[in-house]
Amino acid sequence: MQQTLAKYLPEAAVVPCFELIKASQVHLKIVNERVTRHGDYRRRKDGRHQITVNASLNKYRFLVTLIHEIAHLVAFEKYGRHIKPHGIEWKRTFQYLMLPFIHPEIFPSKLLPLLARHFKNPKASSSTDAQLSMALKQFDEQQSEKTYVFELPIGSVFRIYNGRLFKKGNKRTKRFECVEMSSGKMYLFQPNAEVELIQN
Repeated sequence: MQQTLAKYLPEAAVVPCFELIKASQVHLKIVNERVTRHGDYRRRKDGRHQITVNASLNKYRFLVTLIHEIAHLVAFEKYGRHIKPHGIEWKRTFQYLMLPFIHPEIFPSKLLPLLARHFKNPKASSSTDAQLSMALKQFDEQQSEKTYVFELPIGSVFRIYNGRLFKKGNKRTKRFECVEMSSGKMYLFQPNAEVELIQN
């Protein structure tokens, strides 16, 4: 297991993550990319715990995702099954588990202030923290051909992963109003949602 983890994690994080997985008695599966999520946690019917994490993530996002999912397990075990999945109990657990990893031996120095800010009040997904998400993306091995919604001019038509087409509208507080071309329905997009530009 340690050898496998070494392929996906920063070197200094391998042993502490291995110990955490062992202590949590969780089965870790590294899976092919799913577009809609980086990882997930579930309790199987036999009572055992399983975490899946996308193999395609860069090592820093892999680490954040792994700890995010372990935090679900630890929070449910400690506070019971009726807590909200991303409620205050999970946030406290995620902060506590992540703290030992937020130092320069593990993360590049330019990520540390963004991680420190993010973990003051962690979100349900690191992808909803636009600054952190874009900073983490710089470490992806394959630079995507895709564009961020915030980079597109208003009025641009873009495609999302499932083929649906949208037209970009105005910004509302943090997110952008975008109209689906086929239905005319309005949806809100995170500024750092990755999309494919069709026309300006």
